[in-house]
Amino acid sequence: MDINEQIKAILAEHPIVLFMKGTPQFPMCGFSSRAAQALSESGAVFHVVNVLADPQIRAALPHFANWPTFPQLFINGELIGGCDIIEDLKSAGELVRMARDVAGAAL
Repeated sequence: MDINEQIKAILAEHPIVLFMKGTPQFPMCGFSSRAAQALSESGAVFHVVNVLADPQIRAALPHFANWPTFPQLFINGELIGGCDIIEDLKSAGELVRMARDVAGAAL
């Protein structure tokens, strides 16, 4: 399976995916830390892919998503954006709504 197929498989398997540097417990970048914290505070249940642990995904995802930086948040397979967008959505109360919508759809 090529790397783009692997990314598609991850997105198909998990409704909310955060591609970040490190993990929520041990973030390796301030932007990744802030994004994971915003998701957690919004009650989102999300899957994390540590791009530092997978150089192929780290190299391919910016081309796949047409988004050059990390973190990258996907909800239902759609790119939402990076740290600033995630924080803006949280501030507006939209991130909570999006997380609830995904959770409700899974029930």
